Amino acid sequence: MFFRGRVHYAWVIVAIAASMGFITSSVRFAAAALVPHLSDPAAGFGWSYGAISLAFSLQWIIFGLASPYVGWLGDRYGVRWFLLVGSVLFIIGMLLTGTMGSLWQFYLYFGVILGISSTIFTVLPVSGITLWFRRHLGAAMGVVWSFQGIGVVAFLFLIGAAFSQLGIQWIFWLPGMAGGALLLVLVKFFYNSPADIGLRPFGDVGVEPTQRPGRDETAKIRAKVFIQQAKRTATFWNLIGIHYWGCMGHQIINVLIVAIAVDRGLSLGAATGVLAAQQVVGVVARAAVPVVAERLGCRIVWVVGMALQVFPLLLILFFNDVWAYYLFAVLFGIGQSTEVPTFPIANRQYYGNVPQGSLYGWQSLGSGLGMGLAPVAGGLLWDFTGTYVAPLLLSLGFSTLALIQSWLLPSPRVRQIPDWESHLPANLRPANLGPAD
Repeated sequence: MFFRGRVHYAWVIVAIAASMGFITSSVRFAAAALVPHLSDPAAGFGWSYGAISLAFSLQWIIFGLASPYVGWLGDRYGVRWFLLVGSVLFIIGMLLTGTMGSLWQFYLYFGVILGISSTIFTVLPVSGITLWFRRHLGAAMGVVWSFQGIGVVAFLFLIGAAFSQLGIQWIFWLPGMAGGALLLVLVKFFYNSPADIGLRPFGDVGVEPTQRPGRDETAKIRAKVFIQQAKRTATFWNLIGIHYWGCMGHQIINVLIVAIAVDRGLSLGAATGVLAAQQVVGVVARAAVPVVAERLGCRIVWVVGMALQVFPLLLILFFNDVWAYYLFAVLFGIGQSTEVPTFPIANRQYYGNVPQGSLYGWQSLGSGLGMGLAPVAGGLLWDFTGTYVAPLLLSLGFSTLALIQSWLLPSPRVRQIPDWESHLPANLRPANLGPAD
C-alpha cells in the first residue's frame, strides 16, 4: 500500500496533477492581463475589447463542449495517453500564440488549440486522482486546486515583472517551452490507476489481489452503462446546473469587477487590488473546501458557497467605499471557490467509487458554457443599458439560481444508483448481483 515504505504513490499522483494544473491553468486566467496590450493600437494589435473577449470565451466554450467527450475517452482508454496529447498541444499552442499577428490566429492558437489542451488538463487529472483514493480525497483535491490558483498568480507576476523586457512572444514562449517540457516528463510518471503498478487506492484495506483495470470492450460497456444510469437521476442534471449558473454568476464578476470599481470612482490600483485579493483568498479557500466537503457533505458547502456569491453583491450595489469592495472580495472569493473543487467529492458521495471522467466531463460542460457566455452577456448588457448595475444584477440572478439548485440537492449520504452494475450484461455483473428489476 505504500510507496518506498513510507509515502503512498497516490500522493505522487497528486503532486503531478497539481504541477500540471500550475502550468496549464495559468494561461487561461492570467492572460487577461494582456488585454490592454492586445487592444493598444500603437504598441499592440489594436483589437477591440469585444474581439479580444471572444477569444477567451471561445476557449471556455470549447472546454464546455469537449469536456464530456474528453472524460468519456479517459474512462475508456485511460488518462495517461491523453495527457501526452494535451502536453503536445500546450507546447504547440503556446509557441504559435507567441507568433500571432492577426485576430484569426489569436482565435485558433489561443482559443482553439490551447482550449483543447486546457480541457484535457482540467478534466482528466482530476477524474484520474479519484481512482487513487478511498480516504482523504478532499485533502488531495485541495492541493490540486490551490496549485492552480498559485499558477495564475505566478503567470500574472511574470507578465507584470517581465513583459516590457520579454514582449508578447517570449511571455508565451518561455512558459510554453519550460512548462511543456516539464509536462512531458510528468506524464511519464502518471499512472491510470493504482493497479497499474500493483497498488491499492490510498485508504483501501481490501485483501483481494490487485488487478489492472481493463481498457478493453468490458471497460467500455461498464462506462457506458454507468453514465446511462447516472443520467436517469435528477442529481446528474442538477449538478450540471449548479456548475453552469454558478460559473455564470462569478465569471461576470471576475471579468468586470475592475471596470465596475473604476467606473464608480476607485483608482485603477485599488480596483486591481480588489481582484487580486479575491484571487488570493481563493487560493486558500480552494485548499480547504474539498476537505470540508468530505467531512460535512457537498450540499451544505455549496449552499453556503452560493450564498456567498449572492449576498456580498449587495455590498457593492449599495456602498461605494474601498472597504466595501475589499470585504466583498474576501466573501465572494470564498464563495466562488466552493464551487469547482467540490465536484469530485460530490461525485464520490452521490455515485461511489466509480470512474469520474464521464461524470466530470458532463459537469464541465456546464462550467465551460457558463464561463464562456458570462463575459459576453455581462458586457453586452452593460453596453445596452449604459450602467454597471445591469451586469451586477445579472450576476446576482445567476448565482441565486445556483443557490436554489444547491438547496434542492438530496442528502450526499444517500447513493443515487447503488445497483447500477445490475444493469450490465449478465456475463459482466458482479457475482453478488442479480438482474435489474
